[in-house]
Amino acid sequence: MASFSYQGRARNGDSISGIIDANNIQAAASQLNTDGITPIKIDAAGENTATGQTKSFDIVNAIKEKFTRKKPSLDDLILFSRQMYTLMRAGVPIIRAITGLADTSRNIVLAETLRKVIAELESGHNLSAAMSHYPEVFNSLFVSMVGIGENTGNTDEVFLQLSAYMEREKVTRDQVKAAMRYPTFVIVAISVAMVIINMWVIPTFAKVFASLNAELPLPTQFLLGISGFMVSYWWLLLGILFGCVYGFKHYINTDAGRMVWDKRKTRFPLMGSILLRATLSRFSRAFAMTQRAGVPLIQGLMVVARAVDNAFIGHNIQEMRNGIERGDTLTRTANATNMFTPLVLQMLAVGEETGAVDEMLDQVADFYDREVDYDLKNLTSAIEPILIVFIGAMVLVLALGVFLPMWDLIGAAKG
Repeated sequence: MASFSYQGRARNGDSISGIIDANNIQAAASQLNTDGITPIKIDAAGENTATGQTKSFDIVNAIKEKFTRKKPSLDDLILFSRQMYTLMRAGVPIIRAITGLADTSRNIVLAETLRKVIAELESGHNLSAAMSHYPEVFNSLFVSMVGIGENTGNTDEVFLQLSAYMEREKVTRDQVKAAMRYPTFVIVAISVAMVIINMWVIPTFAKVFASLNAELPLPTQFLLGISGFMVSYWWLLLGILFGCVYGFKHYINTDAGRMVWDKRKTRFPLMGSILLRATLSRFSRAFAMTQRAGVPLIQGLMVVARAVDNAFIGHNIQEMRNGIERGDTLTRTANATNMFTPLVLQMLAVGEETGAVDEMLDQVADFYDREVDYDLKNLTSAIEPILIVFIGAMVLVLALGVFLPMWDLIGAAKG
C-alpha cells in the first residue's frame, strides 16, 4: 500500500488537502469520493522518495500523461450526453450522475473537468454556469443548450438533442477525412519519392553524364540543377519548410489569419464547396436545435456563430444577427451573406411565414447533407485524373532528363 497526497473540495466547496493510503491512484480517488471529497489532484508520496524511485516514477507518469491527456473527442461528448440523458431520465440526481460518469470516463481531461464541475455544483452554481468555465471541453452551443434545458426543465431532452447533433457532426467529419485520405497519401508518397530521387538517384546519373563530356539536353540540365541544389542546401530547404509551417500555424492562430484561412478553405478547388456546405449544414442543424429549444433568434445566431468552427462563416452569421437587430427578416439577412442557394432561401422564407423555422432549417441541413454525401462519394473519382496527369508529367520529365542523354550517346555511337 502506498501513500498519496491529494487536493480536493469538500461537499461545502471548501478546498482541502492531505495524505491518504491506498493501493493505487484509482483506489485513492474512490476512497476520497466515499469520504465526501471530490479529488482535483492526486500525487504519489511514498517512502522511496529519497532513493529516487518516486522521482523516476513521476517522470514516467508525466511522459505517459502527456500522451494520454487529450481533449475530449466527439465520441467522448456523445457518450457523455447519452449517459446524462439516460441517468436524468431515470431520475438520478445530477451530482450523483456526473460523479459516476467522472469515475468511469475513459478520457482523463473529461473526467477531471467533470470533477471540477461537481465541485462548482456543490458550491451552488447551476450546471450550465459550471460548464461555461471550461470552454475547451464544453463549447458555447453545448453550454447554451444546457442552460435552456435548465430554464425549461427539459435538461434530459437537451442532452438527447446534443448527442444526436454531435453524432451527425461526427459522421460528416469522418466522411471528409475518409475522402481526403487517398489524395493525401498519394501526395505524401510522391513527395517522398521526389526527395529520394533528387537526393540519391539523380546524383548517381550525374556522375555518368559528367563522364560523357557532352552537352546535355535542357530537361537533364533542369533535373541536375534541382538535384544539385537539394544535395547542397538540404538544410536550408528543411529550415524554410519548418519556418513556413511554424509561420503558417502562428498566422492562422491570430484572428485576422484565421478569418483569411477559413475563407480560403471554402474556395479550394473540389474540396472548397464541400467544406462550405458541410459547415452550412452544421449551422442549420445547430440553429434549428436552438430554435426548437426556445432560444431567442438573436441569441441563437450569436451562439451558433461561435459553434460552426469557421471564422468566416461565423462572421457572416454575426452579420445576419446584426441585420435582424436592425429589423430585417431572417431570409433577407441570409440572402445578403451570399452563402445560401435560392432553394435554401426559399425554404427559410417558408419557415418564417409558417412559424416553423426549426423544421425548415432541419430540411436545409438534410439538403446539404445529401449534397455533401454525394460529392464526397465522387471526390476520389474526381481527384484521380488530376493525380494521374500530375504523376504522368513528373514521370515524363524524369524520363526525358535521364534517357535523352543516353539516346544521344547511342546515336553518336552509331554515327
